[in-house]
Amino acid sequence: MTGQTAAVTGATGFLGTRLCDLLLEAGWDVRGLSRPTSDRGDLEGVDWHVGDLFDDETLRALVDGADVVFHLAGVSLWNATPEQVHRVNVDGTENVLEACRDVDAGRLVFTSTAGTRRPPDDRLVADETDVAEPVGAYQSSKARAERLVDQYAETDGEAVTVHPTSIFGPGDEAFTAQLLSMGVDPTMPAHLPGGLSIVGVSDVVDGIVAAAEHGVNGEHYLLGGENLTYNQAVSRIANAVDGSPARIRVPATAIHAAGPVAEVASSVAGIRMFPFDRQMAQLATKRLFYSSSKASEELGYDYRPLEAHLPETMAWYRSEC
Repeated sequence: MTGQTAAVTGATGFLGTRLCDLLLEAGWDVRGLSRPTSDRGDLEGVDWHVGDLFDDETLRALVDGADVVFHLAGVSLWNATPEQVHRVNVDGTENVLEACRDVDAGRLVFTSTAGTRRPPDDRLVADETDVAEPVGAYQSSKARAERLVDQYAETDGEAVTVHPTSIFGPGDEAFTAQLLSMGVDPTMPAHLPGGLSIVGVSDVVDGIVAAAEHGVNGEHYLLGGENLTYNQAVSRIANAVDGSPARIRVPATAIHAAGPVAEVASSVAGIRMFPFDRQMAQLATKRLFYSSSKASEELGYDYRPLEAHLPETMAWYRSEC
């Protein structure tokens, strides 16, 4: 698909900047959506369309004539209220789809989350068929957005949805920075119970492009990595970079007990806390493991081990965090 035109929402974000870099290197013409206040960094070669998901004229200009529309824009509960999360992730997605309907736009690739899937009680690993009841406003918004994209694929155009698991890489001040701190910082003695699928940001970006090239219309693809307990992940990070691993596992009962406390503090005292309630507390102690077999077979997707992503990520962590 070298030489084609891509339209990218969320182009200035953690994933979006990596995607734009990859597309430009491959010879694509890249249009990027950027809010006026966003930092566009050193993304030279991007044709910037300044606006947001609620600027209809800008959206139509962004996607008109694009061979692929990569919809990555969204917000999480790390930096937005539940109402804002719904507006951006659901209403914003509907606006992108409407713009694609109004003009000559090609295939849409929507980046959702693995959180809308979950391993059932009788299995350790989830696949694309394991649709789960959403927990929290973020998962709910992504699940609703997925349904909008599925409807679009049925009646209006071509669309594919990808579901990255826990993305690890430089520039991510949330998950990546916290995981590294548990592997290298002596002041962080404890790690969480449970586990997760850790995937490098560069592998996810490769998977997103592969979905554009090889994905089947209306299908969903999990883009995961290694399934690791927190203890395994922290130990491997520490071994690879001569760090100081957190050795104490926080008891699941303590996390479960903290959920209702955080819930009450948020609702009664008006204290803004990270989205942590009794449901999230239960989820935080589970092993959220995933299979990427479908993406491997249909897209040619592959991922590298955690250690392969550490040199670049540690250099960023030591200089910025």
